[in-house]
Amino acid sequence: MKEGIHPKFGKAIVRCQCGETFETGSVEKELKVEICSKCHPFYTGKQKLVDTGGRVDRFKKRYGL
Repeated sequence: MKEGIHPKFGKAIVRCQCGETFETGSVEKELKVEICSKCHPFYTGKQKLVDTGGRVDRFKKRYGL
């Protein structure tokens, strides 16, 4: 690798909208995310269905679900 062209890699704090914070490695000092493993439906087992403009209903109607 060439010297002097790569950004500094260090510790970063990740902050989720649900309030969870954890530490990881990144070139940024702080990362803000909308969803994390504490609030993601796949990991929590709770289904959060966000319907934007009736897309879910249209999909169900189109494919007969």
